[in-house]
Amino acid sequence: MATSSRDSAHEYGALYGQQSQLPRLPVPDLQTTLSKYVVSLEPLLSADDYARSKRIVEEFGQSAQAHELQRRLEARAADPDCANWLEEWWNDLSYMGYRDPVIPYVSYHYSFNDDPQCTRATERAAKLISGAIAFRQQIVDGTLEPEMQRDAPLCSHSYKFMFNACRVPHRPSDYCRIVDYQANQTVVVVRNAQFFVFSFVRDGTLLSVEEIVATLDQIVEEADSGAAVPVGILTADSRDSWAQNRELLLQSSGNAELLDAIESAAFVVSLESDQPVTREELSRAIWHSNGRSRWFDKPCQFVVCDNARAGFCGEHSMMDGTPTLRLVEFVIAHALALPPAQPDAARRQPEYTALRFKTPPAVVDAVKRAEAVFADGVAKQHLKVLNFAAYGKEQIKRLGCSPDAYVQMAIQLAYTRLHGRVRPTYEASMTRRFLHGRTETCRSATRESAAWCAAMRDPGVGTAARIKLFRAALAQHTQLTTQAVAGQGVDRHLLGLRMLVKRGEQMPAIFEDPAYAYSAHWYVSTSQMSSENFASYGWSEVTPRGYGVAYNIRKHSLLIHFTCMRNEHGLNSDHFAQCFETAAYDIRAMLSGQQPKQ
Repeated sequence: MATSSRDSAHEYGALYGQQSQLPRLPVPDLQTTLSKYVVSLEPLLSADDYARSKRIVEEFGQSAQAHELQRRLEARAADPDCANWLEEWWNDLSYMGYRDPVIPYVSYHYSFNDDPQCTRATERAAKLISGAIAFRQQIVDGTLEPEMQRDAPLCSHSYKFMFNACRVPHRPSDYCRIVDYQANQTVVVVRNAQFFVFSFVRDGTLLSVEEIVATLDQIVEEADSGAAVPVGILTADSRDSWAQNRELLLQSSGNAELLDAIESAAFVVSLESDQPVTREELSRAIWHSNGRSRWFDKPCQFVVCDNARAGFCGEHSMMDGTPTLRLVEFVIAHALALPPAQPDAARRQPEYTALRFKTPPAVVDAVKRAEAVFADGVAKQHLKVLNFAAYGKEQIKRLGCSPDAYVQMAIQLAYTRLHGRVRPTYEASMTRRFLHGRTETCRSATRESAAWCAAMRDPGVGTAARIKLFRAALAQHTQLTTQAVAGQGVDRHLLGLRMLVKRGEQMPAIFEDPAYAYSAHWYVSTSQMSSENFASYGWSEVTPRGYGVAYNIRKHSLLIHFTCMRNEHGLNSDHFAQCFETAAYDIRAMLSGQQPKQ
């Protein structure tokens, strides 16, 4: 399985044609950021704590140290050898240096709608494989256009980590391995904890869908008649343990070549024996299943269950959701457009290789420990998928509201009703209009949203006053998201300043203030990824005290994925979902003059 590295010379064609024209991520004005930060604290703190934190921020803003840190950050941003002043820090702190398991704490999933014309698992898998290969080919041959935001191109840097890439465990921080496209025209298939690899190009031509079906059928037959130590579960362990156990695997002859085959493959396909029925069962089947037939370090992992239900599991470290959303939308459309596979139409016999790891007792013991870590982590996940079918984007727009801001206000109202207070809330805002941009934080819990939520709990406040407060909350949220997308948020700027405090220097009081850590402790972590093709989309909470809320704003419905931990903090995704549903009905009733649904 020969591989070679891939460098910037492989960034060519239309996809990367605008990269040199993209602006750099800006460094916001110091005083503007500090003012926004103070405003963001007000709904989260008591009056006394707020006054104390405001004084600390004001003193910092007037200090020579603050201006020196700002100068250092501006110098870093101006360095021609630094594509993005945030990139190295963010990738390490949030992903590569993060040592908890990627499943369930980093990876995300898209569960696809069913394909009523395709009820055989291997046929559906083959069609998805065909679509992924076609998308990849556009990158390879340079014809894929960059994504656009209005008339401006978005950064395509993360596409280099989509195919023929793999996260590799390492201490103290992981790294991403990327390999040559042309030398690695392979797909890895996992079934019943066993790994197989096949080339999707033979004699210079792509395999047909029928030939891929025949290959998958033989793989399933072979895998189901055998058994193997589930080496893939090692990728679900803590990163330090996995780094150690990867070295353990490499000690056995032949295992290095097998690891190389998996890491260098274009992508992975997991053929799970699950037959999920409910939305929650489907989400779990796609997200993690039993963990035995996965390689969670691969950025792109398509999953197909025995009842032909399917989806995508993504490793998040080097690529956010928008590029993979584009990928899977293409793949789904490609698959739906294909005619039914003809069983006898395969011209060439299947050719594939079984990847059989040597698993001495030390590896078997490591696998058992990883299985326990995985089982504990996923068992703690309390998951609920709400399909709110009463209305969606079209009616929200007819009510004169931004759909995203509207859903964020419903989340705020649901949370405050359920838990009785406002908590720090994160919404991911994309900054890919900048070179190597990823995300910025929109702090969704605002003074305006808190005032409106309080009015909704106060029977003495009339409808007209509530609507006025609601509109103000929408406007503030839209302003914050606009600023975040423009690289003018609070959190990344403050992080940059903090990172530039040198060893031996006094840490500024603003960063020692409990309000700094608390206001970025995301009790509600949210993100929107909208598609008419998804049955669910989600990921985990980011703190044991919080919820993960992934929402899909469809034309005529809202699909919301809630997660939290089962632990001593007493959170409940079912309750949050019910409160969201009630809030969504109440907001529509408030704006339209209807009676709320009982």
